[in-house]
Amino acid sequence: MMAENKIFAGARIRRIRNGLSLTQTAMAEALGISPSYLNLIERNQRPLTVQLILKLSERYEVDLSDLRSGEAKGSLAELKAIFSDPLLAGELPGEQELVEIAEAAPNAAAGIAKLYRAYRESQGRLSDLSDLLAREGRTTRVSAARLPIDEVHEVFENRPNHFAAIETAAERFHQELAPGDDLMAALRAWMRREHEVSVRVLPVQTMPLWRRRFDRHSRRLFLSERLSAPDRLREVAVEAALLKFGEVVAAEAETFGFSTDEARRLARFELLRYAAHALMMPYAVFQAAAERTGYDVDILKGRFQVSFEQAANRLTMLQRQGAPGVPFFMLEVDNAGNRFRRAGARGFPLQRFGGGCPKLPIHAAFAQPGRILVETAEMPDGAEFLLVARTLEGLDAGFEERPRRTALLIGCDIGFKDETVYGRALAEKGGAVKIGPVCRLCERQACLARAEPPLTRPLGLDEMVTGLGAFDFQ
Repeated sequence: MMAENKIFAGARIRRIRNGLSLTQTAMAEALGISPSYLNLIERNQRPLTVQLILKLSERYEVDLSDLRSGEAKGSLAELKAIFSDPLLAGELPGEQELVEIAEAAPNAAAGIAKLYRAYRESQGRLSDLSDLLAREGRTTRVSAARLPIDEVHEVFENRPNHFAAIETAAERFHQELAPGDDLMAALRAWMRREHEVSVRVLPVQTMPLWRRRFDRHSRRLFLSERLSAPDRLREVAVEAALLKFGEVVAAEAETFGFSTDEARRLARFELLRYAAHALMMPYAVFQAAAERTGYDVDILKGRFQVSFEQAANRLTMLQRQGAPGVPFFMLEVDNAGNRFRRAGARGFPLQRFGGGCPKLPIHAAFAQPGRILVETAEMPDGAEFLLVARTLEGLDAGFEERPRRTALLIGCDIGFKDETVYGRALAEKGGAVKIGPVCRLCERQACLARAEPPLTRPLGLDEMVTGLGAFDFQ
């Protein structure tokens, strides 16, 4: 019990001594111990005794609580958060070094935390500044260290969401299957007949961590019971596409020239999901149905037995040469504002639209789950967009689990509104909502939704006048 109560506070004793500009000899003499013994204490090779603690309190007004390790907990928590950043996650084999830093050098730990906060802030500003320069037709060589997923997102978001070779392969496969009204049954029969692969749906307890898993040894594809029927169909279609025309998908992925194997693997996964959608909703049939229904996502999802998300996603892929559809773009976020996907028939219009404005209907959709919100939005330069937003439900959650809910926004240039049921429905509504690309690049005055001041204008704080927005600027 005594061993558990020993106090090793070498770093703190050293800080007290240095703060008083004392040598080890001078402090040792004041405490009535030898300089060598004080040296051992400062190196945590000897614990503090009760007598020494009393003398420290008497001579230097040191509080006992200052000598315990509790004050390092805050620094340790910050260091753990910093070193969990993907950029640093592989640098330390464990937490012991962080404990040692927090205990022995709390000032240095605080400095690391301060530097990291400044780094994250600067990265945010550089990102916004890069967007601003790109909007003005200029480029910058400044770039942050990127993860493979960042590289993949950048490529897919900035190119048209259409892959002609995959579309052709998927249509041929669909014609070969001749599935009628039951694509799932046709795919399962084909996989068993051609590859001896069977499909089984397993309970949550058996598959607690996966939505899909293929066992190569038993030749079985396992699906989680958490998946809805459309999601199960997509997972089976992914596996079938990999078996039937996986080489087409792999060849497409190689054309991007990604720098790492991880990026290439992620790209193949994204393309397989694309292939699954192309197989579930063949281009010519889906495009014709979309035009006849005015791109009504609810009707399309029922007709092709897919989910709202899958049908909306498919709308962004309709750019076949000679038979294009309305060039929709898509954005998906969660209720904390985290972005999951951006895509577009002609690339996501980041420079024209942005997608970071808090006034977008995608954020309002969370307050009205399942309801479709339609509106027009006007950018500061006068460009207008037709926007459609709706919440999406994630995997089925258990009683004590919090379900994952995201919101999806699809949009197009206002010039296409009359081709859609959503644009026609806006005829009786008022004017467009005034939005911007993102708060830091938006100069709209008196915006009630503003979350940050613009980078491009100086703050105009005045003690005599307060504006309507959270940040006044000149």
